[in-house]
Amino acid sequence: MTAKPRSRDRDILRLAVPALGALAAEPTYLLVDTAIIGHLGTTQLAALGLAATFLASTFWVFNFLAYGTTAQVARLHGAGDREGVASVTAQAVWLAIGIGIALLALGQIFTPQIVSLLQGSGAVGAKAETYMRISFIGAPMMMIVLAGEGWARGVQRMVVPLKILVAANVLNIVLDVIFVYGFEWDVAGSAWATVISQTVAAISFAYVLRAAIVSHVKPVWARMRPLIRVGGNLMARTGALLLCFNVVNALLASKGAAGLAANQVLLQLMVFIALVLDSFAVAAQSLVGSRLGADDADDARAYALRVTRMCLITGMFVASLLALGNDLIPQAFTSSEVVLEEIARAWWLFVGFIVFSALVFGWDGVLMGAGDMSFLMWAMLAGAAVCLPIAFVLIGGGDGIVGAWIAFSALNAVRFATAGWRVLRGRWAVTGLTASG
Repeated sequence: MTAKPRSRDRDILRLAVPALGALAAEPTYLLVDTAIIGHLGTTQLAALGLAATFLASTFWVFNFLAYGTTAQVARLHGAGDREGVASVTAQAVWLAIGIGIALLALGQIFTPQIVSLLQGSGAVGAKAETYMRISFIGAPMMMIVLAGEGWARGVQRMVVPLKILVAANVLNIVLDVIFVYGFEWDVAGSAWATVISQTVAAISFAYVLRAAIVSHVKPVWARMRPLIRVGGNLMARTGALLLCFNVVNALLASKGAAGLAANQVLLQLMVFIALVLDSFAVAAQSLVGSRLGADDADDARAYALRVTRMCLITGMFVASLLALGNDLIPQAFTSSEVVLEEIARAWWLFVGFIVFSALVFGWDGVLMGAGDMSFLMWAMLAGAAVCLPIAFVLIGGGDGIVGAWIAFSALNAVRFATAGWRVLRGRWAVTGLTASG
């Protein structure tokens, strides 16, 4: 191996390792909620599955505040434009605050209708409504955290979100135990623990970014417009992905609580593992964007190939761990025999899903770093167009949790084929100060 590939590997790992911790910390909120609530009973776990999947979907629709900010900031950082970095970061924060307040208001008004639309009824519906209404209070905080993460990734300061998110998650664990088991607040206690932890994280990011915020106290349309344009593509992309998750959840809910509860466990494991694997994508996005901003397309392509190799190795390793832990891992989230049986039916589909996801996420990071957001949007829409009919046919026909993960696997196959074709052709490597969107 030559020195230069080794140097690129070190660069990737230098960013990926702290990003791994930060990304793993993000879904830990819901993983902790799932583990704690799962031992209260099937009703509580099913309610969490209904509410948490929708909330995650809603918040993820706005993940352009992280990914779009990273794409813009990384190029400006690579070009040495410090003023441009500060300006884009400030606009991202103001946009985050506005979106968060709107989500808070809409969530308080429409929560009953959302739960009804998701087929929530009876005790499951009532508890889902309680969890969702409280969780929407944390929406402005979540948006600020996303913008702060985008800045940190763009300027390659991955340790900042790592420290903040790990501290917030430790606080969430402590509060979850106190509120749920100590105060016996049931699902409401878990929701309040998450909101308080998110608030602490948002205040921490605001403190780190205070210089950029103070120096750009007014919205600047010229700086905000690229974020909004990128946001439109990423919102459509994320919306298509999470539409698939929520449609599948609604179909499972109509078949009974056990399948819905099992899918909640698998989805939260998937989110956790996917974001861990996505640490290489974060590194790719930052490094590719920076190299393109510095007018070095060849180096950007070389980083893309090294990321591909690392993702393949990591995906196979994680899948091996899942295969070895097929009996023990689900038991960490529920003690219900009927739910465990449902999880076991789909477990090996889930393992295969993770292998291909590792490459998909790495390639997504490369294309996001290049600002190739429009292509990513159309690829995801194509995947959703394949996934949803399969879900309706199989789950509606009685295949339940197995049908759900066949549908998810079909979605992944489309993303794998399209992103792989795009990255390996190399035409995405367009230099300049502005990501293409």
